[in-house]
Amino acid sequence: MSRPARIWVCADDYGISPAVNDAIRDLIMRGRINATSVIVVAPTFQPSEADSLNALNAGARRAAIGLHVTLTAPFKPLTKGFARIHADTFPTLSSALVLALFHRYDPGQLAAEIAAQIDAFAMVFRRPPDFVDGHQHVQLFPQIRDAFLTVVKSKAPLAWVRQCGRVMPLGRRFADKKGLLLDVLSRGFRARAAQFGMRTNPAFAGTYDFDANSEFAELFPTFLDGLSENSVVMCHPGKVDAELDRIDELKSLREREYAYFAGDSFPAALAEHGLTLS
Repeated sequence: MSRPARIWVCADDYGISPAVNDAIRDLIMRGRINATSVIVVAPTFQPSEADSLNALNAGARRAAIGLHVTLTAPFKPLTKGFARIHADTFPTLSSALVLALFHRYDPGQLAAEIAAQIDAFAMVFRRPPDFVDGHQHVQLFPQIRDAFLTVVKSKAPLAWVRQCGRVMPLGRRFADKKGLLLDVLSRGFRARAAQFGMRTNPAFAGTYDFDANSEFAELFPTFLDGLSENSVVMCHPGKVDAELDRIDELKSLREREYAYFAGDSFPAALAEHGLTLS
C-alpha cells in the first residue's frame, strides 16, 4: 500500500483578530491544520501573536508559517505613497484588479510595499516566511505578480509561493466562477514563477461561495479529490470577536470551518482520500 500524500491545509488570515488567531493556534495544536498565512498589516496584529505562533513549533515543527501579502482594503499600507483609491487604505479588491490589469500601479511602490511586509514578518518572527501568498489572491494579478516574485525571490529565496490552479475535470471547473478565474490567473503566475526559479504548490483547493448557507462540511471532502503531495487547501477557520465583526464579512462561516476541522469528519475525509498532514 502506498503511503498517504502529504498536503498543506492552510488557515489564511492569521493576525486579522485575536479570536481568529486563537482558533488557528488551537487547530495547529490539535494537528488539524499544518500551515497558516499571516496578515502583518492587520490593525490588531502584535509581536506577541507571532511569539505564540512560534512557540507551537518549539521542539518539533507543527506548522509552516507564511506571509499573506495584503494589498486590498480595509487594510492600510505600511509604506508612504502607495497608490490609494480612497482615504488611507489599499484599494478595494475590484479596483486592485482593474489597476493591475491595466498596469496602473507604480512598480516601485508595489515592490516597496511587498518588501515592507516581508521585513515586518521577519522582524516579529525573527526569520523569513516559509511561504508567501496573497490575501484575496492578489499575488496572481498581472503586474502585481512580477513585483511579488521579484521581491520574494530577493528577500525570502527559500520560500515557496502559492499558485491557485485546481486539478479537476473540466466540467466541474465551471461550477465555481471564482475558482475558474483563479485557474486562469494561475497559468500566468506559474509560468512567471518558473522563470524566476521559484517553487509553487502543484495543486490548490478550497474556493467556494462565501454564502451564509454554504455547508462547509459537505464541500470540504470535494476539495480533496485528485490532490497530490504538497498540494494546498485554503481555509478560513476562526471565532468571532469585536475586531473581526468590525473589519471582516466572514463571520459565521469562519466558525463553521473551525467546528469542522475540530470535529471527527475532517480526519476521516483525509483518510478516505489517502491524504495526511504529517
